[in-house]
Amino acid sequence: MKEQLSQLIEQALAALVEQEQLPADIAPRIQIDRTKDKSHGDLASNIALTLAKSAGMKPRDLAQLICDALPASEIVSRTEIAGPGFINVFLSEDSSQAVIRNILDQGEAFGRSDTGAGRRVQVEFVSANPTGPLHVGHGRGAAVGDSICRLLAATGWDVASEFYYNDAGAQIDNLALSVQARCKGLTPDGPGWPDDGYRGGYILDVANAYLAGETVDATDKHVTGASDPDNLEAIRQFAVAYLRREQDLDLKAFAVNFDLYFLESSLYESGAVEETVARLIEQGHTYEDGGALWLRTTEFGDDKDRVMRKTDGGYTYFLPDVAYHLNKWQRGFERVINEQGADHHSTVTRVRAGLQALDTGIPEGWPDYVLHQMVTVMRDGEEVKISKRAGSYVTLRDLIDEVGRDATRYFLIARGPSSQLTFDIDLALSQSNDNPVYYIQYAHARVCSIMRKLAEEGGKWDREAALDNLDPLHEEMEKALMRRLDRYPEVVSNAARDSEPHAVANYLKDLAGDFHAWYNGHKTLVDDAALRNARLALSQAVRQVLANGLDLLGVSAPESM
Repeated sequence: MKEQLSQLIEQALAALVEQEQLPADIAPRIQIDRTKDKSHGDLASNIALTLAKSAGMKPRDLAQLICDALPASEIVSRTEIAGPGFINVFLSEDSSQAVIRNILDQGEAFGRSDTGAGRRVQVEFVSANPTGPLHVGHGRGAAVGDSICRLLAATGWDVASEFYYNDAGAQIDNLALSVQARCKGLTPDGPGWPDDGYRGGYILDVANAYLAGETVDATDKHVTGASDPDNLEAIRQFAVAYLRREQDLDLKAFAVNFDLYFLESSLYESGAVEETVARLIEQGHTYEDGGALWLRTTEFGDDKDRVMRKTDGGYTYFLPDVAYHLNKWQRGFERVINEQGADHHSTVTRVRAGLQALDTGIPEGWPDYVLHQMVTVMRDGEEVKISKRAGSYVTLRDLIDEVGRDATRYFLIARGPSSQLTFDIDLALSQSNDNPVYYIQYAHARVCSIMRKLAEEGGKWDREAALDNLDPLHEEMEKALMRRLDRYPEVVSNAARDSEPHAVANYLKDLAGDFHAWYNGHKTLVDDAALRNARLALSQAVRQVLANGLDLLGVSAPESM
């Protein structure tokens, strides 16, 4: 509806220019907002205020001129000028009802758009070290990242999802030493255990599989255990493959898939890291001090310069990150979004500084970051801190096994990533209106139940008759439902633009609330055929939007519960 009104105002301005009542060089930026107070209409625009100076008119006079020039339209009932020159628009009842036809005609496509115009975007998320099972924080990244991908695809972007495996650093060394210790019969609390070794029960599983000569088939890695406890390199290869397979299975259980798994080790093997260092030196942004090689990141907004190459010849972790993002740029992604934990906050400035220092035309502020805060898991009012398998944290698999995939995904998405999240297991398991995912799914199932009951009673919904006569929908709660439905495409568009899938989650909760309240106060299967058809059409429109929105969150829309 906002887009249609924007087009009407655009036509009015064009007519006024043609009539030489406005200068030909005006550059309107039409903004339409929803009013907070229905006594001020449904929509409002500040276009007269923004154009008054270039038009050489008082805002209120210009607003009146625009209102008088608006083309006749079925969607507008009337307009009024408010305050210094705002244009308030009251929509007609026909316009509210039109959304039902749009939804039922477009089905799964309702809410989708082509604003991305096929431009390429890459979303990197999870990117966990292959050193253990995925924890609940990784789960939050997986849920948010996957939903961002779905939102971008729904708005016309060409989306590529990617998992970056840090398989070449000190943590992998610690993993190999931990598994080797287990192979030799050592225990985490006994003498000889590595200082920074991993202590979870899964380390023993890896060691036993390696000694037994098992073959591991991960996504792109296939390794057979050498059974030799002294062969540290063979243990390293086996352990990484074993835990990658574990993570693959966790993500599969979470219905999260990636287009590409990118290995950090490939940056070293291809020479990309060395080439990045050479380019930074060539551009004159480096210097040596104390035996280390430094990058002048302060020239690009950092609070101090950073070491690139340590005195022992090894690279600091941010350098391969710069090489990796240069690789993303070279692959032609116009937009890149990194969904990561908040502990990566310090890397944002460094990576962007490193990319600017390369002087290869990468825009300032590229890439985008979505950083999520920590998750606290609660049960019976107390924090759940550990998993038997992982030893020191709650795993993603723990939550999926306990409350199911749908509840896990919804709860991990429902709050903005910048806010800390409390995952209440008891609430996620409850079948009550307090459980938002149950509340939303139940609204969908409720509409399906109405249609089944209609069929059981020998009735039939006349869709076309309903769409030809929606006038019976004149109750205030019905109008509120239609206004809510009309907002859905805007919610999806904004959520995709701002990487905020929680906006869709919250919208669906509100829509379900409106529907349940209306359903409880109004009988749907009434004797009056016209009223019955119209209310079934409204119910079906709600069901379709709930299904479309849940799909963007990766949550199912059950037909019965």
